[in-house]
Amino acid sequence: MFDATREGDNDTELQMAPLIDCVFLLLIFFLVATTLKEQKLELPLDLPDAVSAQIVPQDESPFIVSIDKAGGLYLGAEPVTTDALHRSVRQVAQENPARRIRIDFDKQTPAQALVQVLDLVNFEGLENVGIHIADPRQRK
Repeated sequence: MFDATREGDNDTELQMAPLIDCVFLLLIFFLVATTLKEQKLELPLDLPDAVSAQIVPQDESPFIVSIDKAGGLYLGAEPVTTDALHRSVRQVAQENPARRIRIDFDKQTPAQALVQVLDLVNFEGLENVGIHIADPRQRK
């Protein structure tokens, strides 16, 4: 006669080692995938508000000059001297005189530093200049 219960059937167990291996592999995958994302460095600037501003479509690669609270100059997020900034602006003017120049500055930036950058850009003949301000729609 056929016996439905065998000795080996009651000893089935769930193997945890392969399950733990899969979980760790997924964890490592997601950790690596999130660190590969390119991070753009930006200065922590408190941009000034504007009462009236025109929203301009952003170019894919504007030339960004930043000025911090102390009047320090930056290309993107890299600190530069006035001479290095002048050389970079001159190079941009020679390569593409119509390239967009974006100036980012903090609310507490000395006006002299902003005027210095504007004069430098004007001296090199660049006319497509914009000042980056805070979007009042996002502050509410």
